[in-house]
Formats: sequence, C-alpha cells, structure tokens
Amino acid sequence: MEREDPERVITVLERFVNDRRRARLHAVIDARLGSVEVMFESPHDPFNGAAVIRSCEAFGVQRLRVIETREKFLAATSVARGSHKWIDVISHADAESAIDGAKKNGLELIATAPDGELAPEDLSQIPRFSLVLGNEREGIGDILRASCTRAVRVPMRGFVESLNVSVTAAILLSRACEKRPGDLSEGDRRRLYARGLYFSVSRADELLRDS
Repeated sequence: MEREDPERVITVLERFVNDRRRARLHAVIDARLGSVEVMFESPHDPFNGAAVIRSCEAFGVQRLRVIETREKFLAATSVARGSHKWIDVISHADAESAIDGAKKNGLELIATAPDGELAPEDLSQIPRFSLVLGNEREGIGDILRASCTRAVRVPMRGFVESLNVSVTAAILLSRACEKRPGDLSEGDRRRLYARGLYFSVSRADELLRDS
C-alpha cells in the first residue's frame, strides 16, 4: 500500500468510509508529531520493541528509528496490538545513519540516563528532539552517546536504580508530548490519511487494483 500514490488511495477509498471514521482519522492524524522522534539502539527483546512502538502510537510520535547493528528488529504483535500499522519504523544499519537522519529533520539527540541533567518535564520545552534509548543490556553505544547533546533521567524514590527501557520511554514520552500541538507536514498527514482509509476498508486491495 505504501507504494501507492496517497491521493489516488484517498480518491478511491474515501467514499467507502463513513463520516465518523473519517473524522476520527483526521483528529488523530492532526495531533501527530514530527518534532519528537524515538531512536532505539540494538533492541533485543521483541516485547520491549513492541511496547516502545505502542508508546509512540499512544503519545502521537510518528517516527521510530531502530539501529539494527546486532540483529533484526522484532516486535511481538501481541503487545503492539496493531500500533505498528500507524508508526513509521525506520531501520538503520548503523548509528551514523540514524544520527544523520535525525539531524536532517532538525532534531536534537537526547540520551536517556540515570544521571541525566534533564527532568522529564524539561522535554516539553525542547522544540525538536529525538529520545535515544539504549540496548537493554549495554545501554547507549559510544558513537550514539557522543552525538547526544544532553541526557534525561526518570526520578525514582525506591531502591531500584533503573527501569525497563519501554517503561522509561512511556514515562518520558508522556511528559514530552502532553501539550505539543500536532505538527506533521501536509504531505505526511495525507499519507497517513490514505493509510488509515486503507486499513478501514475491508476490500481495499481489490478496489485499488480495479480502479
């Protein structure tokens, strides 16, 4: 479906979707964010990967960059529960290409670290940034960490010193995205609207093929 021209998809499928569903698609898409991304380095646990995808979807983050230096990114569909359909998951073979992609979008790289100088609420004041998550076992690699200008922590009162990476992502994205207005480009909004129509019409492939 992604190879199709979004405007063609909209022209063919929009009439098969009722007004309520179209309004819901527009409301969700208009709140989507391009000013916040997530970058996940060498994820290992597919359940963590799926949970991060689900958090991106829940808080309106459109792009997740995954650095696959060790293994292919796998996400447990039982956890993602369809969220992967709405998020743009961009795979990178190395940290350098992921860093380059984020910087081309004008994003500051913010590392997650127990000793970070930023508190979660500070993220809402950063105009454009990519939240950098490290590997579950080894954290953020040296190349990626060197490209991060600052780090953010999750304050804790208990005896534990760290949280699961997907829990950390959910907490930080909640604070970072809470009051941000949607800011996707018109082209991205139309692309997502076409995707939403496609997933909303049961015979979408057949209708597109025969139109």
